[in-house]
Amino acid sequence: MKRNLTMLTDFYELTMGNGYFENGIGDRECVFDLYFRRIPDGGGFAVMCGLEQVIEYLKELRFDESDIEFLRSKGIFSEGFLDYLAHFEFKCDVWAIPEGTPIFPNEPLIIVKGPAIQAQFVETMLLLCINHQSLIATKAARICKAADGRPVMEFGSRRAQGGDGAMYGARASYIGGCSGTACTISDKLMGTPALGTMAHSWVQMFDTELDAFRAYAKCYPDSCMLLVDTYNVLHSGIPNAITVFKELAAAGHEPAGIRIDSGDITYLSKRARAMLDEAGFPKAKICISNSLDEYIIEDILRQGACIDSFGVGERLITSRSEPVFGGVYKLVAADSGKGLVPKIKLSENVAKITTPGFKDLYRFYDSATGKAMADLLTVKGEEIDGSPYTIFDPEHPYKKKTLTDYAVRRLLVQVFDKGKCLYESPSAGEIRAYCSEQLATLWDEVKRFENPHSYYVDMSKQLWDIKQAMLNDASE
Repeated sequence: MKRNLTMLTDFYELTMGNGYFENGIGDRECVFDLYFRRIPDGGGFAVMCGLEQVIEYLKELRFDESDIEFLRSKGIFSEGFLDYLAHFEFKCDVWAIPEGTPIFPNEPLIIVKGPAIQAQFVETMLLLCINHQSLIATKAARICKAADGRPVMEFGSRRAQGGDGAMYGARASYIGGCSGTACTISDKLMGTPALGTMAHSWVQMFDTELDAFRAYAKCYPDSCMLLVDTYNVLHSGIPNAITVFKELAAAGHEPAGIRIDSGDITYLSKRARAMLDEAGFPKAKICISNSLDEYIIEDILRQGACIDSFGVGERLITSRSEPVFGGVYKLVAADSGKGLVPKIKLSENVAKITTPGFKDLYRFYDSATGKAMADLLTVKGEEIDGSPYTIFDPEHPYKKKTLTDYAVRRLLVQVFDKGKCLYESPSAGEIRAYCSEQLATLWDEVKRFENPHSYYVDMSKQLWDIKQAMLNDASE
């Protein structure tokens, strides 16, 4: 979808831009980091998502005549600045972690380097795209982990916060591991497979439940998934479904299964499985929906529920348990006239102190297992030479880990060079496959829901010294 979203920005990005212009520093080169401080739901990992929409936004960034006239009507912007916007061309360098990559707090997901007005202006949309989709992809990955290999379908469009929330939430859910989505337009525009069965209203439209099931089976004999809880799951829904399944089988068709959307899921799924098996349909699948999340799914499977797939709606598409990702966008370096100088933001809240400087990010993998062991923030240009490297846990400085037999990978890839796009976004299916591969590199201890192991994210000695020197200078 190509829309001019240039004006979807916080107003202070424009007032600051005008101020930079009027003070003669609008073209001063600077560096901003986009990162997040805390993993939602107390989890051990998050999933990077939303980069494709960031790229689309940056490629289309421009101010049209109506934008300029609107800003002129505010009466606070100089004509010189408005002329600058009228001839605006995005000229920044941008690096980003590819979508589908597991990510951790306080490491840059996106780095923007370029003229101050431009690098500052894009803050709102970059945060909007990454915060929303990373939140939903992370929630989807957690729910799919709880499902333990069973397909999870995203059913939440009607509960999403607006059309974009539904479409991009469906995309993020698919990347995070869902098998498909109920959102048809997301399939059309972004290639996320559209899936669905029937609603209770279908059953109610016919004189009897059996009539409704027969009518549906006539339309879709090879994909007949029947919703069995409109009236009574055990006394009418499943018996009527079995009757129709026998008619389908006699005509040479394999019934798909049933969906249960209410009641005691564990109990009903066990009874349903027994009834279907006894009737001669052991291959008929049981799909469950109804306000599910990772905790409910984990519980009912532990209780022995007989379930083959899940439909998850509002608690996924809104990440109801924690609906804010919390990414931030901070200045970390600016040109002094003799090159980039690190910048730091201090705070009474230690978590809000920034890590200064133009940086790079590496991930270490155990050569024997392929598992991710730690991430390392470095000053841009530092290289990892393969020699033993000691990583410290910043939250627990007394914990350290010396890495020896490892492979190392630079996580940040350049996506724009002076405003020219260098990166071709993979398809949603390709990102989903990559995400699955990358999540498999995390130890199970990092992925558990309760008290997950803290993944190591450290700074190189050079970067650490820069930060400590700036902190010491500030305290004097």
